[in-house]
Amino acid sequence: MRRSDICLYLGPVDRAELEALTSNRNTPRKLVWRAEIVLATADGHGTFEIMRRARTSKPTVWRWQQRYLEEGVAGLKRDKTRPSRVPPLPMETRLKVIAKTVQETPPNATHWSRALMAEAMGISPSSVGRI
Repeated sequence: MRRSDICLYLGPVDRAELEALTSNRNTPRKLVWRAEIVLATADGHGTFEIMRRARTSKPTVWRWQQRYLEEGVAGLKRDKTRPSRVPPLPMETRLKVIAKTVQETPPNATHWSRALMAEAMGISPSSVGRI
């Protein structure tokens, strides 16, 4: 099936749910936008018409059409999870920070600050704060 020939059938329950999302003023805009893409597809509008109405790109229209086909309305309501930019600290490093905090005192100070511990361990102060 070519992308231009995509056809969605919305059951009455899905159509009612999507129309309720688009008409509710408290629905987040991005969810309204996704629902409008699916509704327009089900109503037989072409990709270019949907792109014009939603003011978005072809891959974006295709993404939400495909997500609806795969996961239904629930798939439109959530964003895909993405991996964190920063990998988590290894458990070994965490345990070293905890041990150093409990067993040692910093030179010329009475207790560890985030900055001092970060410098001593070679990690960022925010990483120390998360431990």
